[in-house]
Amino acid sequence: MIHLFINAISASAGGGLTYVRNVLPRLDAREDVHATVLVNGRLGVEIAESARLALLRQSWPSGSGRRLWYEQRKLPGVIRRSGADVLLSTGNFALYHSPVPQILLSRNALYVSGDFVRDLRRRGDYRLLLDTEVKATLARWSVRRADCTVAPSATFARELQQWTGKRVACIHHGFDHELFFRDQSPLPAEVEASLAASEGSLRLLFVSHYNYYRNFETLIRATAILKKKIHPRTVRLMLTCKLNSKDNPGDYRAETAEQLVQQLGLAEEIVELGAIPYAALHHLYRACDFYVTPAYAETFAHPLVEAMASGLPVIASDLAVHKEICGEAALYFPCFSPEILAERIVQASESEESSTAMRDVGLSRSRDFSWDKHVEELVRLARHVVQS
Repeated sequence: MIHLFINAISASAGGGLTYVRNVLPRLDAREDVHATVLVNGRLGVEIAESARLALLRQSWPSGSGRRLWYEQRKLPGVIRRSGADVLLSTGNFALYHSPVPQILLSRNALYVSGDFVRDLRRRGDYRLLLDTEVKATLARWSVRRADCTVAPSATFARELQQWTGKRVACIHHGFDHELFFRDQSPLPAEVEASLAASEGSLRLLFVSHYNYYRNFETLIRATAILKKKIHPRTVRLMLTCKLNSKDNPGDYRAETAEQLVQQLGLAEEIVELGAIPYAALHHLYRACDFYVTPAYAETFAHPLVEAMASGLPVIASDLAVHKEICGEAALYFPCFSPEILAERIVQASESEESSTAMRDVGLSRSRDFSWDKHVEELVRLARHVVQS
């Protein structure tokens, strides 16, 4: 029996929340693992305790800086009192004085992305640039401080190794096919209405809230080019967000993208659906023709696996991590080239043979990602760290 202490205090939204939601039930199902989990907010309400899963529901300061300082001061004592064998830090930052061996989960590509820094400077967002530089310094120190660091892809593991000089392990994130397709509840009525209105159009899908590194502006410009290329057929780009700042998490300003849509005359072509309930998301994938992503920074990209599992051909920017996850299930284009992105979409849409081949490869590839396999490798690594 190994006793894990999981610091999930920062898992409040996005990928962190998805990760903990999938990992905890699988740890709970194992007879060789006991876990103590520090949780906060929504996660503390929805996760149930059991004989092998103890929850510490504590209110910690909001804001990453204050939370990090509070963790460094208070968390070592909490870990000691729990009797844990190993600490699993899930929020990119390590504990300086960990009383037990520490495994760090690192999954933020922005700290090592030169494109993100250049993008912030171009936008004049110097406050976010400073915040990123400070956190990048802490993230680099964290990798060096941890006994072992785990990245969700081999590509990101190599980037972290080059950045820090420390060896980084790769354990792919998983995907739960049964859970993803289980709920047959329909999409919200307004989403169904948008899909009905786009009947006969070439439907493209991009699943993301608005941020800079997902490179929305390149996708919007590509849509304008595509609109002319496939005329008289129409195109509809389905977004699972609203292009305004108040409806998106974080400090990203969406007004530039919103203005670009108006300047290019794409009010009909860009369909802002807003956030879609995760349980119903598979319906949206299957209602579209292609999944597109122009992101210039990623560590894993769960929507790519969801798209492949849904039988959707992928058009993705030529990041090494995208090629690692999708392989031949996707066509690729340079991140900042809307012209080539539009060409790739036309190429795929005009070749049924190519689309079918991508769909078949994607369905097979999506089966390679498993949360059960992820947890098995994580527990094996924890035992190794403790023994060594």
